[in-house]
Amino acid sequence: MRSKRTWSVIVAMVAGALVALSGAGAAWADDPVSFGSSPVVDEAGVLGGDLDDVERALGDLADRSGRQLFVAYVGEFTNPATAEAWAEQTAIDNGLGTEDYLLAVAVDGRQYYLSASSDAALSDAELQRISTQVIEPELRAEDWAGAAIAGASAIADANADGGPVAPGADPGDEPSTGQGGGTGAIWLLVIAGAAVLIVWFVLARRKRRAAAGSGKPGIPPAPPAPSIDELRRQAGTALVQADDAVRTSEEELGFAVASFGEQATADFRTALDQAKAKLGEAFALQQRLDDAEPDTDDERRGWYQDIARLAGEADGILDAQVEQFDALRDVERNAPEALARVDALAGTVEAGIAPAGQRLAELQGVYAASALAPVADNPAQAEARMAFARTTLAEATAALSRGESGPAALGIRTAEAAVDQAKLLAAAVHRLADELAAADRTVAAGVDELDADVETARSLGADAAAVAERVAAEASALRTAVAATGRDPIELQARFTKADAEIDGAIQGARDAAAAAAKLGTQLQRTLQAARAQAQSAEDYMVARRGAVGADARTRLAEAGRLIVQAEQTAPIDPAAALATAERAQQLAASALAIAQQDVGGFDQGGAGDFGVDGGELLAAVIGGIIGGSMGGGSRGSRSSGGFGGFTGSGGFGGFGGSGRSRGFGGGFGGSGSSGRRGSGGRF
Repeated sequence: MRSKRTWSVIVAMVAGALVALSGAGAAWADDPVSFGSSPVVDEAGVLGGDLDDVERALGDLADRSGRQLFVAYVGEFTNPATAEAWAEQTAIDNGLGTEDYLLAVAVDGRQYYLSASSDAALSDAELQRISTQVIEPELRAEDWAGAAIAGASAIADANADGGPVAPGADPGDEPSTGQGGGTGAIWLLVIAGAAVLIVWFVLARRKRRAAAGSGKPGIPPAPPAPSIDELRRQAGTALVQADDAVRTSEEELGFAVASFGEQATADFRTALDQAKAKLGEAFALQQRLDDAEPDTDDERRGWYQDIARLAGEADGILDAQVEQFDALRDVERNAPEALARVDALAGTVEAGIAPAGQRLAELQGVYAASALAPVADNPAQAEARMAFARTTLAEATAALSRGESGPAALGIRTAEAAVDQAKLLAAAVHRLADELAAADRTVAAGVDELDADVETARSLGADAAAVAERVAAEASALRTAVAATGRDPIELQARFTKADAEIDGAIQGARDAAAAAAKLGTQLQRTLQAARAQAQSAEDYMVARRGAVGADARTRLAEAGRLIVQAEQTAPIDPAAALATAERAQQLAASALAIAQQDVGGFDQGGAGDFGVDGGELLAAVIGGIIGGSMGGGSRGSRSSGGFGGFTGSGGFGGFGGSGRSRGFGGGFGGSGSSGRRGSGGRF
């Protein structure tokens, strides 16, 4: 006995054939639909008596898994005309959430699309498997109800082993044909029924052949596991996106605290701290993959998957606070006041750029170019950010005068980000100047200690005396170099540390325990100071250029920061271990800065051009991550009504604030993809 579902399809086909033969047929053309109390919309009329079964199955599966599938059957996709765009618009119009999935099917157009939120639990690979191996075969067989039920089951069981759960169908009675109205109608029914039965027979045989070819009837083959290289790329992209989201959310939180105070923003601070902890775990795993110790393929595969998971969890923690934060930071409601505040801040920051440039010029007369590399272009970068901010503020002022508060808010927020980066760039010059002066003092004081150690070593025998002579020569060279023009205090500090370790090894046995402990404590503090300075320089450089900095530099900087904290915590218990940790942190911070500089240099060669004021402020904003996506970020924005100040596109100002809620310029506090859609589909 045939199932109810099969007979419903046949009845629908008979009805369609009758309409076509009577000359009254017409193709459906449907705009995006609206869902009411039911998760199913059947404008194509293909479900018939199976509608209740589909609704019941979708409801049961949602209760079991927490994932809800919405299904829309229409004739043709129109306005928009592509399956992906139609599904995305329908999802947005209906406010579908993170674990709400949409199956859109154009029956006449023979197209379909399975749409999911960008931060949904199912991966792209899982969505593609479900769409192509579970849903599409049912659609090709025109088993409309089966496609919906099988798709929902596969979505609910996406993490389980095995193929999709084939829905069962209760047997039912064959439908009656009813009474005809004349001989012509009877013959029409006979002809149409014969045609439908032929089509049904062909489709059934095709479906059986497809099932036989898979090796197991009704069970499609499992998709191949992603390669390690693919997992590595996915993990790197997830790290960059999550790191950008954390950094921009931290900036947003700083703005909000200044406006509303610590108490009103306490929940956001907690969420940010939790996201940082998740991201720290992810960076630690990435560092294990980057270290010199070989890893097995299974370890690499597992760690890359864990990195992507942790980065996603960090994103999710931030995204959970988005609505509250957006309500708190609704610039649009207070656009005139916000415009005045940002304009005043811009004036203050602008006044500080010239002194930073003068300070840099003074430093260039004292120190080597290598010592000043992290801030060499900071004044020019700051001027470019301010030029961009001024242009954007002017557009915002004009928009506000026209009563366009939305575009005005976009410009105000974007200008605020540019002004904040200009402030950071100028401050970094003064901070580096202080750090270089501190390094000078460290080397000068250390040379005097080397002299004392040399005298001790000379009295300890031939081997120690030989070491003493080498260190004495280095101490003399350092004393000359630390007073010379064109020096690099960071490089001199590294030379001093090496000489100090060498002489310490020679005299360690002769030094009493108290003196050894004091010496070790001094070394530890110097090394920690150097590590903090190196990490701060890398941080300043990367924050203002995050649009061009990839995962490797970020990973090393995160690991350096972790090791600095570890060294500080270990210092009272095990100073020797803390010293080794601090030295490693300094090395990683230096490596992070070097890689970040390479990233920015490669970005420049790739077409970023000059970042000066003349025509380069937009590109500088891209480098700073104020507009546009960051390296490795991919397409992360959601739909947008446009940009601001003439810069339009699918994401508007999509880079600032974690890339891509529909406000156009980002979204401030939040993860890397709060409302974008993704999915899989095609023709059937």
